[in-house]
Formats: sequence, structure tokens, C-alpha cells
Amino acid sequence: MERKKTASRAGNGRGLIAGKETPIRMVESRPDARSAAGVSTERRQNVLRAVRWGRPDYIPMHFHINEACWRHYPAGALEELMESHPFLFPDFAGAGTGRTELDYPIPERPGRPFVDGWGCRWETALEGMVGTVTDHPLASWAAFEGYAAPDPQVDSGKGPIDWAQIARNIERARACEELTMGGLRHGHTFQTLVDIRGYENLLFDMVDCHPNLPRLIEMVERFNAAIVRRYLDLGVEWMDYPEDLGMQTGPMLSPEMFRAFIKPSYERLMKPARDTGCIIHMHSDGRICGLLDDLIDGGVDVVNLQDLVNGVDWIKDKLAGRVCIDLDIDRQTVTPAGTPEQIDALIREEVTRLGSKEGGLMMIYGLYPGVPLENVRALMDAMERYAGFYA
Repeated sequence: MERKKTASRAGNGRGLIAGKETPIRMVESRPDARSAAGVSTERRQNVLRAVRWGRPDYIPMHFHINEACWRHYPAGALEELMESHPFLFPDFAGAGTGRTELDYPIPERPGRPFVDGWGCRWETALEGMVGTVTDHPLASWAAFEGYAAPDPQVDSGKGPIDWAQIARNIERARACEELTMGGLRHGHTFQTLVDIRGYENLLFDMVDCHPNLPRLIEMVERFNAAIVRRYLDLGVEWMDYPEDLGMQTGPMLSPEMFRAFIKPSYERLMKPARDTGCIIHMHSDGRICGLLDDLIDGGVDVVNLQDLVNGVDWIKDKLAGRVCIDLDIDRQTVTPAGTPEQIDALIREEVTRLGSKEGGLMMIYGLYPGVPLENVRALMDAMERYAGFYA
């Protein structure tokens, strides 16, 4: 499953969010901050009302166009779609200004692998798409002695981090009354352990209670905690904890293993943010039904999860009214292969079943190559149409 990063809420009705160098997505061109301040404030307040069941004016909607799409579709066609959907792209300023991509370069490129600060070798076969780890630095525990984490003062865990620039971004956002956000990189704990050890090795470590595993988990947690603390010191009001834990039919590790090895670290990483009053946002792709109760125990306010993989009925029964649902709209069946009518029906069903006038629902879609442009338009139309369903 492709690692989809947690999205920024810039230009989407969720509030302009600034400050992160972790993976977020944003419209690169936006109005001058002085003229946009009123709009930014309104978006921020609407997001907060949606999260806190404060009767938002509309359902926050975000449409992200992955970088690879600009090589797959005609740029003019994507720009026309953005221009004709001002609710989803209010900051679009004309041709050549509306690309929505990761706010930092993807370091791995076809034919150009990248080794991150943990020593993991990343490779990709498609320009603009996040790759996969092909070489694990601790494939053998024999290499553990002398192994060290990257320096969180200069490294995000996957490339350089500029804390001075992040501080300036947060101050600028605060001055404009935009929603300020920080967060860990995608795959911050479990997936980092997988990248370092390899998936099968890690699961065997858990089953065998390998004596080195707690030491490695502590190393990863200590690195993550430093990132969390730095953002909290900068005064952010929203913290992201994005990590894929699910596969197509179930989680990548059992609930028992999650509780024993991962959940305690999650709770310790979230507690400082929760104690300062930050909104806690957690993302995971895949079917994570068996882990949701444990995730929410850690104090999560907003859960970003896939709709059809987990089941709309299950999401309604387990989550509606309990936490804010940041619904990840289907990218596997209906939107790539369905009809425009089926796409409209899907969004309407999800809004009516999971939403309410009180709030508790946001929605996001990530566009990747292969979806017919007529379906892209239908989805944008539906997201704009049903955002105001409870208005």
C-alpha cells in the first residue's frame, strides 16, 4: 500500500496550516497574508468547530493532487479543475501557480536511491511517488552496537529539518490567525522499526521478546519525543501522528503486539501534546478496526482512516460521535473505476451517515495517476456540493 502522508489543511476549508516540515500538502501559491487573514481565520475556526462538535458552517474538505499527477495528466486539465472548484482550491491563482505537492522534496527518485538518517535505503520506480525501503540497516542485530539515531535538531528522520524556518512559518501563521500545526514524520514508530529491521524480523522480535527490541524502541521514541517537544515549544495547536498500521484486510501486527510494543510509546508521545491542549490527529491507511480502541485510548481527537477498507457502517457504529472522523475517500474501487453517478452517491452516503450539524466529520481525497478526469471532476463536484449538506 502506497504510503499516503497526512495532508495539510491549507486552502481546503480546514484552515491554512503552517509550520511543519513533516509530510504535509499545501497549495503553493496563496493570496497575500494581509488580504487573506479574514478567510484564514474563518477556515481555522470552522476546522476547530468540526473537531469539537461546535456546529461548523460546512464539512471541511481537502483535495490533494499528488506530485506524480502533474506528469500523468495535462497540467492545463488539472489547473482547469482547480480553477472551477474554488471551494476546494480557494488559493488557486491561475495557470502555473496551483500545483499541490509535498512541501518538501521526495529525496528518492527513479534511479537515485536515498539513504535516510536511520540508514534505511529508499528507492522508487515512479517520479513523484514515495518509495520503499530496500535495505534495512539492522537486518542483523550484529550491527546494533554502535547504531545511533539521527540528530532531531537537523534531521526529520527522512531528510534535513530547518527549525528556524519552521519557527518563522508558525509565527507568520499565528499572526494571520491560521491554524498552526506540527507533527511527526509519516511512519514515525512502527514503520520506522520495520524500515530499520525489516517486517518479518520485527515481528519475530516481538514474538521472541528479543532483548534488543526495547532498546531500539526507546531509541526511536527518544528521537520522536524531541521532535514533539520542539513543536510544542513553538506553541502549535495541532499535532499529527501519521503512521500506516493496516493492510487490506487487517492490521500489520496483532492488537496484542500493538499493546505490548507500540501503544505505550504512542501514549508517551501524545501525552505532552494533549497536556498542552493540542488537537491530536492520527492517520493510518489500511483496515485498522482491531486497533481503533487502543488508538483512541491514547487521547486521539481526530482519526484519519480509509472509508471502504474499514467499512462505512463500522466507522459509523464505532467512531461517529466518539472522535472526529477525517474520512479518507476511496482510491481503490469507486473513484478510479466507477461512474460519476456512483461517485456522487458515495460522497452523499458518507456525508449523511457520518456527518451531523454538530460536526465531527472532515473528508479528504488524494488523487494519484490513473483516475479518469471525468471522475476527478465528479468527485470535486460532489465534495463541494455535500460540504454544505448540514448548513
